[in-house]
Amino acid sequence: MKTAWLLLAVALTVPAAEPGPRRSGRDTMSPALQALQADDSQHPAQLALALGRELWSAGARSCANCHGEPATLRGAATRYPAFDAGLIDLPGRIQRCRVRHQQQPAWAPESEPLLALAALVARQSRGLPLAPPHGPELDTAASQGRTLYMTRIGALNLSCAQCHDERAGQRLGGSLIPQAQVDDYPVYRLEWQALGSLQRRLRGCLSGVRARIWDWDSDELMALQAYLARRSAGMPVQPPGVRP
Repeated sequence: MKTAWLLLAVALTVPAAEPGPRRSGRDTMSPALQALQADDSQHPAQLALALGRELWSAGARSCANCHGEPATLRGAATRYPAFDAGLIDLPGRIQRCRVRHQQQPAWAPESEPLLALAALVARQSRGLPLAPPHGPELDTAASQGRTLYMTRIGALNLSCAQCHDERAGQRLGGSLIPQAQVDDYPVYRLEWQALGSLQRRLRGCLSGVRARIWDWDSDELMALQAYLARRSAGMPVQPPGVRP
């Protein structure tokens, strides 16, 4: 971990680059990883998607009973976070449906079945532009998220913007620093050897700069997600993504 902090400190001594056009994280990956994401037969999230399809029709009060085939939710994943008696992301919506309509206990955050269903639903929106909703509560949250994005935090005293805006496209420990675009979540990260949500990625960044890690579904994580979705608005989504 000390080595990673040192590498980050060294990277931040490199002059910041001029802001460039928006680029998805998949566009900055190696050709091999781009091909892996594009090939459904080889995609590492296939087992999770298979589990999602199984869960979709499982039980007396299944997702299928209300929604029919998963394809009926095409476009749904592009419209999160949303406001519904509080801010909610796609996994949160699935949890709410499970508790309210299926009368089942909520799954643990980042659990395998929750991510499998999130990936299945998100997959239906492939190729559509990200279209986060607006409204007074969401506008306020996005503004708060922008403040969080620009604020230096943690023992390393770094902000999201310093890495993902000022130095996007540079390298940190051999890895390319991506822009903070959120068009492919949930993603299968090779580092994790598993699917993961945007909340997991954000909590990992907090750990990396040695900051206090926000609770799952916290106001801070939701606000930051609202801002990031607006930064990525209009970009075509290709979930589930593959990342290093």
